[in-house]
Amino acid sequence: MQRYFIDNPITDETTEVTLTGNDHHHISRVMRMTPNQKIYIVGSNHQAAILQITAISEEEVIGEIVDLVTTDVELPVEVILYIGLPKGDKLELIAQKATELGVTAIVPVTTKHAITKWDNKKATKKIARLQKICQAAAEQSHRTVVPYVYGLHSLKDVVERVDDHEHFVVAYEETAKSGEHKLLKNMLMEIDMGDSIGAFFGPEGGIHPEEVNQLLNAGDHVKTCSLGPRILRAETAPLYLLSAISYATEL
Repeated sequence: MQRYFIDNPITDETTEVTLTGNDHHHISRVMRMTPNQKIYIVGSNHQAAILQITAISEEEVIGEIVDLVTTDVELPVEVILYIGLPKGDKLELIAQKATELGVTAIVPVTTKHAITKWDNKKATKKIARLQKICQAAAEQSHRTVVPYVYGLHSLKDVVERVDDHEHFVVAYEETAKSGEHKLLKNMLMEIDMGDSIGAFFGPEGGIHPEEVNQLLNAGDHVKTCSLGPRILRAETAPLYLLSAISYATEL
């Protein structure tokens, strides 16, 4: 069944739901659904339910909740990815796949080695596009939370947010080149359920040493780490980390 996110909470008292806008268009025009067909909906309180369509008009889809659904598909920890702007549409790929892997939020960051530059107008459009990608990926992967895409951050902004997390790792290729591969493993062993993990990734040119030092000086819980013995592409590294966190906390 198709899955849609709604802006209101779903409770035991919720009996009828109305869908409009893009959801109405997708149900009526794209999927060409008809009354009596069923869809999944997820409320703002992350409660999922099965909705049986009762009527479709030119502007609304009206349905009746026939069952609440208990699901446990979210990571047991919060993961915020801080991504130095990569080239082309790589950030869109990261947003889609990271959503499938359970990310909580994505923060685009301007860094010294980033070739890509966003002005205010471009940033607004890019963020809106990334948010739509996250929602579509959350629907496809049957999540109950749509990851949030923050506005463009500077490194100073990131430094100020370091203390929001119990753990903060910086994926640094120089750490990988030095042969140190235990730091990530050690961090994963220290995670408690419910912890918040911040992870910083550079663009194709890597992270400038000055930026690494600024992050390390922001708190004792900030650690550089390698992601295995191989140097990963900008779009691969965040997905590697999310996979490792999933393995450490869910399997």
